[in-house]
Amino acid sequence: MDSDKKPRLIHLVIAIESVVLLAFLLMLTPVGGRLTLSERVESAENVEAEDGAPESGEAEKQEKAGGGNAEEAESAGKEEKDSFDQLKGKEDSGQPEADAGADGQQDSEQKDYIKWVDFDIPAEALKKAFRCDIDTYLADIHLNWIEILAYLGARYGGDFSRYKESDMDAVAERLLAGEKMADIASAMEYYPYYLEAYTAVLGGMVGMYQVEIPGSEAPEFALPKDEKGNPVPTEGNVWVTKYGLKAFSPIAKNYPYTDYDDFGDTRDYGFHRVHLGHDLMGQVGTPVIAVESGRVEAIGWNRYGGWRLGIRSLDGRRYYYYAHLRKNYPYHKSLQEGGIVQAGDVIGYLGRTGYSSTENTNNIEDPHLHFGIQLIFDESQKDSDHEIWIDCYELIKFLSINRAETVKDESTKEYYRVYQMKDPAIPGGAAEQRMPEYAAAP
Repeated sequence: MDSDKKPRLIHLVIAIESVVLLAFLLMLTPVGGRLTLSERVESAENVEAEDGAPESGEAEKQEKAGGGNAEEAESAGKEEKDSFDQLKGKEDSGQPEADAGADGQQDSEQKDYIKWVDFDIPAEALKKAFRCDIDTYLADIHLNWIEILAYLGARYGGDFSRYKESDMDAVAERLLAGEKMADIASAMEYYPYYLEAYTAVLGGMVGMYQVEIPGSEAPEFALPKDEKGNPVPTEGNVWVTKYGLKAFSPIAKNYPYTDYDDFGDTRDYGFHRVHLGHDLMGQVGTPVIAVESGRVEAIGWNRYGGWRLGIRSLDGRRYYYYAHLRKNYPYHKSLQEGGIVQAGDVIGYLGRTGYSSTENTNNIEDPHLHFGIQLIFDESQKDSDHEIWIDCYELIKFLSINRAETVKDESTKEYYRVYQMKDPAIPGGAAEQRMPEYAAAP
């Protein structure tokens, strides 16, 4: 029995030694090394978690949620920035994404332009900024009204329900003290957006121009001179050069009208839609005035607007829309498609045409002028599903400080402006809209 047990014991010892040796060799192999490293990493992570370190992903969350004032501001402003980037066209607009070139840059055809503008600057803010501009025109420091409004727009996030005169006074004082707007607004990420947007609305409205005024109101330097150079009073009109508001109300002087802020109201003719303009209720035949100098881009019948006009500003940014003009004689006879009109010219007559596929039909119950302003930052916006129409109720209130005076030619029943204007924005000048000399006295 003992002789049989010895070989078995020897075999058992050899087997155990073989297993130990195999395990030792396994630990020395690359596979064994990887297994051991993995175990060590897992062990270290467990220790860190036990020591109170944040779990996976929590460190990033804590950094974004409470990593100091800068991080808080970045997080709080992310939603506003995303919304702003959509306005600016930096987000995907539904078009296929542009291919990147070899250098990683997007295709040059990918355009970046403003996609929407909310214009809610109250008339009192427009008037005050305008006064700041013209009152300092000849001063050492000339304040720019659009820059001031853009600063406030950036400060308020475009919400002028927060407007306070003291805010405008404060920034005006800083500018008059010698600070530059570029420095004052340097920390405002969206100041460039508001400057571009508000320039698109107001850019052609203030500047230099020449205009006729009654001789009785003319300063001595503008009066004709005698042989000795002394001013001679005159009952006629005289030309003066001015810096100021060269845009006009769309309703002629001395003609009554009523209005309210109806932008966004619903309309049902043809299809359910919102009202993208401003209605000025008045008398049939009231002279309608060109708000700004520009080129006639559309003239004729539209089943919604009736007899209507579309006039494009000379810088291309604004499209002025005048609709529901008078039946039978909607336009001034001088108008033609492609022609130039000057701010303050009579362009047509208030009526109640429209809401019909049949031309020259009165289907509007209350006579009024539908007036609209479309902003165009890229030509693709002109006639598309992405048109930008602004609420111009407050702007009309502002423009009411400058209404063109008109006179009627009794022989033709046509109206003309009384005081001529020369707008330097018109290349080569524009023809005067003066009543023919043979016309009867007004």
